Amino acid sequence: MDQQDCGCHKIKERTETEYKSLIHRLNRIEGQIRGIRGMVEKSAYCPDILLQVAAANAALHAFSRELLENHIKTCVVRDIRMGRDETVDELVATLRKLMK
Repeated sequence: MDQQDCGCHKIKERTETEYKSLIHRLNRIEGQIRGIRGMVEKSAYCPDILLQVAAANAALHAFSRELLENHIKTCVVRDIRMGRDETVDELVATLRKLMK
């Protein structure tokens, strides 16, 4: 699961299902962003662009929720079972940053 990479970053080995789901979401978000750029390039009406931005933001939030849920169910649960209580502090710090 989590391993030390070069001593400076943790990494996470994801299941193929988790990986595919996250990449699928990111591909859709990337397409939405390209679409927004195209709308700006074609001088689309501002409210139309803003609606697409809202959709891209919602997609990013959904990606974040899925990633956070997977993190809690795998890494956090495993670390707590192994007595690594600092993982809870890390999770709380991450949640604080996300909720700004």
